[in-house]
Amino acid sequence: MKFLFKIVGIALAVWVTTMIVPGITVSGGLTNYLIIGVVLALINATLGTILKVLTLPLAFLTLGLSLLVVNTAMLLITDRLTDSLSINGFWSAFFGAILISIISSMFAQITSKTI
Repeated sequence: MKFLFKIVGIALAVWVTTMIVPGITVSGGLTNYLIIGVVLALINATLGTILKVLTLPLAFLTLGLSLLVVNTAMLLITDRLTDSLSINGFWSAFFGAILISIISSMFAQITSKTI
């Protein structure tokens, strides 16, 4: 059940991000946002975890700023794996990754208190 809420939170965060960040678009409707949420959640759970552990010393030295680059890479990988997500450039992905992280974290906080 938690994973389902995580997917919905990521899909919501991607939707808000497409409204705010220029250069990030999603073609299609709700189903495509949910597919992107599933893909991004799975990538973050597998590859993202591995990369975050490997870059932990660098994250410590840069006070966590290198984790933003890891999150950006996860978003760009999601762009490559899905046909409905389109990201134009690194900076769109960078600011999109920041916004998706913030919104999905807020959604997780809200849903964890209500469940």
